Amino acid sequence: MLTVDFTRFPLAAGDRVLDLGCGAGRHAFECYRRGAQVVALDRNGEEIREVAKWFAAMKEAGEAPAGATATAMEGDALNLPFPDESFDVVIISEVMEHIPDDKGVLAEMVRVLKPGGRIAITVPRYGPEKVCWTLSDAYHEVEGGHIRIYRADELLGKIRGAGLKPYGTHHAHALHSPYWWLKCAFGVDNDKALPVRAYHKLLVWDIMKKPAVTRVAEQLLNPVVGKSFVAYATKPHLPKAAAAAADDLSKAEA
Repeated sequence: MLTVDFTRFPLAAGDRVLDLGCGAGRHAFECYRRGAQVVALDRNGEEIREVAKWFAAMKEAGEAPAGATATAMEGDALNLPFPDESFDVVIISEVMEHIPDDKGVLAEMVRVLKPGGRIAITVPRYGPEKVCWTLSDAYHEVEGGHIRIYRADELLGKIRGAGLKPYGTHHAHALHSPYWWLKCAFGVDNDKALPVRAYHKLLVWDIMKKPAVTRVAEQLLNPVVGKSFVAYATKPHLPKAAAAAADDLSKAEA
């Protein structure tokens, strides 16, 4: 289940991609299938080891085209172990709402992104997320849980403040909002509640079968109750004069 829409976020074979806070690796796997040179990074060592196993299995099964590469590694989003301007593309999906220093994360992403490169950022949408917080403290008051709810204009303001230029937004996963509302209403750890189990079966059926009826329904509902807010931005090229001045300053400091 992808949150980033690759029709709005074009990816070329050979692009060097950082999936930051990759989790289980869903976006990293898709980028690998599309021929990218992928680095999947997360602070959770257990998940990274699992992602590495899936990368190996995909390579063995021939799921990635020739020239594509994939690396899974542990790392800190606030101190990325990469040189400046290392990546053509950065994806950070459902991560920034967990991190106190979100401006620091944005600064690191901008640092490692090449001029002209693209960033995709996804976070829980304000309205559906606010319902979850209202229904259940346990939903967010856990170690490593969500510490903020972004309004769209707030996130876009921070993106611009980091020096990026947003070029598109949309909402995703409308069918998942009611599921999380049910989870919060019946208990986030209570998977035995009948409404929760029934709705979960619906979501599994939708993900596995991709029937037209649910695809159309979700497209219609996404603007209203989409669970995620997705923003796309580019890192502008510096004008030649500004670039030369920055280079001179860097040499002087050295």
